[in-house]
Amino acid sequence: MKRIYSKFLLLTFFAFSVYSYAWGLTGHRVIAEIAENHLSGKARKEIRKMLGQERMAYWANWPDFIKSDTTGVWKQASAWHYVNIDPKADFVAFEKDLKAQAGANLYSQIKVLSSQIKDEKTSEKDRKIALIFLIHMMGDLAQPMHAGRAEDLGGNKINVTYFGDKTNLHSVWDGKLVDSQKYSYTEYAKLLDIKSKEEVKQIQAGTLETWLYDSHQIANKIYAQTPDGSKLSYDYQYKFNDTMERQLLYGGLRLAKLLNDLF
Repeated sequence: MKRIYSKFLLLTFFAFSVYSYAWGLTGHRVIAEIAENHLSGKARKEIRKMLGQERMAYWANWPDFIKSDTTGVWKQASAWHYVNIDPKADFVAFEKDLKAQAGANLYSQIKVLSSQIKDEKTSEKDRKIALIFLIHMMGDLAQPMHAGRAEDLGGNKINVTYFGDKTNLHSVWDGKLVDSQKYSYTEYAKLLDIKSKEEVKQIQAGTLETWLYDSHQIANKIYAQTPDGSKLSYDYQYKFNDTMERQLLYGGLRLAKLLNDLF
């Protein structure tokens, strides 16, 4: 990892991938921008040491950009962006299934990355990579279809049309709903980040497991209201815009909580 760090950090930043981007470019940057606005003084100082003068939003999409790499160096990271769990009756059943998942996934890797950042033995370069992935993956956590079902690859196999264009359910939630609002990421972050201190604390309450369950429950509602073959248009945007914006805000505030706790 150390040997290829500089090469890929510079050469792949502006690459384009054939894969779906969770939240697209704008969504991940909105989440990172909101999070940075809620960092503690200590967390802000430590993150600045690791990232330099660039804001977190600058790096928020790098873990998607590297999917364009053809050397296979980052192949193992593909599974870190999601966790697939069938609908469960309650949180207890969900948590049991979540912790029983085999192999690396969104849940397990967030914990691994957090441990790497806290470990004083981790090199500066590897801590920076871990932080960049963590910024991105906490955004993935807030995108409901990244806590979807294995049978349809988080909605990738559910074919729909969006304003007449053929696409899939996952792609609609990755970027089309966000981009339909035509805001820059800084505009959107400013518009959404208006909660009181007490409301922010309530949103940040809970654990990684309950946050994932929150997204999973929303995914179940999306599945129920977006069957294969759905023709999506203005009515779908109207129906789910509040949910989409909630997830952007919650993703940013919960990322801030995780980073403040780490530092």
